[in-house]
Amino acid sequence: MRIQQDLTPQQLLPGIQRLWQASAAKILSIEASYKPEDGTPVFTVDGRYTARGWTEWTQGFQFGAAILQFDATGDEQFLQIGRQRTLDLMAPHVSHTGVHDHGFNNVSTYGNLLRLAVEGKIDASEWERHFYRMALKVSGAVQASRWTVIQRSENPPSWLYGPAGFIYSFNGPHSLFVDTIRSLRSLAVAHRLGHQMMGEGDRKISLLSRLVQHAEATARYSVYHGQGRDNFDLRGRTAHESVFNVNDGNFRCPNSQQGFSPFTTWTRGLAWAICGFAEQLEFIESLPEADLDAVGGRGAITAMLLTTAEDCADFYIDRATALDGIPYWDPGSSKITLLGDYLSRASDPYNPHEPVDSSAACIASQGLLRLGAWLETKGKAQKAARYRQAGLTTLATLLEEPYLSSDPNHQGLILHSVYHQPNGWDRVHPGQRVPNGESSMWGDYHAREAALYVQRLAEGKPYLTFWAE
Repeated sequence: MRIQQDLTPQQLLPGIQRLWQASAAKILSIEASYKPEDGTPVFTVDGRYTARGWTEWTQGFQFGAAILQFDATGDEQFLQIGRQRTLDLMAPHVSHTGVHDHGFNNVSTYGNLLRLAVEGKIDASEWERHFYRMALKVSGAVQASRWTVIQRSENPPSWLYGPAGFIYSFNGPHSLFVDTIRSLRSLAVAHRLGHQMMGEGDRKISLLSRLVQHAEATARYSVYHGQGRDNFDLRGRTAHESVFNVNDGNFRCPNSQQGFSPFTTWTRGLAWAICGFAEQLEFIESLPEADLDAVGGRGAITAMLLTTAEDCADFYIDRATALDGIPYWDPGSSKITLLGDYLSRASDPYNPHEPVDSSAACIASQGLLRLGAWLETKGKAQKAARYRQAGLTTLATLLEEPYLSSDPNHQGLILHSVYHQPNGWDRVHPGQRVPNGESSMWGDYHAREAALYVQRLAEGKPYLTFWAE
């Protein structure tokens, strides 16, 4: 990536305002055409949002987008959409025992609404706040109940001692997805609200303990740290899925559902890791020592989160993106060499060989910015600037053509996202050989979230976090 060293949050404000202007019409268009009985919008086909997913994992992004739009612009109609749709349709997601996506669905809706109430940006009665708190407490516990116990080994080395385990994906108890690091926010919020999970015999189970254990399992098995774990151990690359033997709890192998192979890097998974580990650094920083002493100690937990966030961020900057900060869907994919030295020029979504994934850039940009902000508080100015400026560079690209959609007839906000390249789920337009020109609900949501984050920085407003009391 060619990092723009002098770019500031204030310089991005005109582009951010264009984003919100385009975003408003697109949210209203989706709201007008959306029928709940047809399923949750996932990605666009010929510019219209359609439902197609393994699970209904994108509904929180759909309604959370309206809440973010209100937060950024103050337009009350979007608050009304977000509030009413959350009340009418999100309850099944709170008690959904079959998915690993609670942080996506419920923190994006109930969590954003509670945050706005605590910030004083919306008029919410105490009972309304209790409603949001209860939903978030239950969501965190349900997410944490999808638990697989694993064995500790020293290959790769561990940061922590004691129990080990992870929140398993919808594939089953053997399956750890790198994506779930971002969904840990559901456990984080529930813990901050004072909630504990209850098990058999009224056993109290710490949500913070499960959060830390899952983060460490992801850091050890989903992320490579250049320690010779296997012949393909490049520092900072990620595996989409890690597979375990549920009979004895031992790690067996990496795997991939949406990347090219177990030994290449699906860039959206890499982006989830950057963003998830960076925001957990911020969350852990907010907790008292007594909480952390009970689950491994601040020093060990912070070292694990920081090492992993930096490893992933460096891989993204140095090995995964074109000059403008936009990655191709997997830098190890079979036709990537046909692009030549693609890292030394701007991304090309219309190339005939491999698609870019703008949604990975939307997610990674926020993670890079948060990592930089955290390092700044620790006096690590040089590292902080590297990641902050990389995040701003990436967001600046997304705020311009050919990525920001200005077409009023296209329901997507950020173009050139891909969903599932191996399965061929993405639209390939006539005359094109790879998917392009379409949008995803997660890409659009995370573009809005990153834009709101930078807007608050530029305007000197409260720092954006995912949690609220």
